[in-house]
Formats: sequence, structure tokens, C-alpha cells
Amino acid sequence: MAALLREVIGDVLRRARTSQGRTLREVSDTARVSLGYLSEVERGRKEASSELLSAICGALDVPLSQVLSDAGEELAHQELAAAPVTNIDVSTKVVIPQAVSMAVA
Repeated sequence: MAALLREVIGDVLRRARTSQGRTLREVSDTARVSLGYLSEVERGRKEASSELLSAICGALDVPLSQVLSDAGEELAHQELAAAPVTNIDVSTKVVIPQAVSMAVA
């Protein structure tokens, strides 16, 4: 099953927070977001609004555009990994015959 955007964004936010060595409480206080809600966002259980994402990114001192870019790259990577493998030779040409109308008398 494909990952949900809210899960990927939560992962990106958690990585940013933990790489800074900060606690949920520190970030939630700075962002003025409840600790429980921030935890739910990081775990991908809650869909954060753009205002909330902006506040969290501000608290982490990470541009929102960077979070969204990282999330997009992660999603693309997951989609590529989940894509079905096809064994079609790209040099193979396919000919589709033209449609022929049949008149009935």
C-alpha cells in the first residue's frame, strides 16, 4: 500500500526534530501546538493544516518548502520502489491497426 502524505510529512518532521536533539515538548512549546497533537502529526495520524505545518517548521527553523520537498522526494522514492516490474523491451514497436467501420446493408 502506498504511503500517505501525512505519514511522510510526519517522518520528515520527526527526523528534523531528532537531528536537532530536541524533544516534542520543546518544539510544541515553541510552535504553540499541543504536545499530543504534534506527536499525532509526527506519527502520521493527523493531517496538519498549512498553518500548523508553518508553525512547526518555524519552531524547527526549517523552511516549509524544504519539508515539502523532502516529503515529495520520499514519496517518489516509495512509489518507484512499489512500481511493478515489467519486462518489456523498450525497443519493441507496437502497431495498432486503424479502426474500420462496417456498413450493414
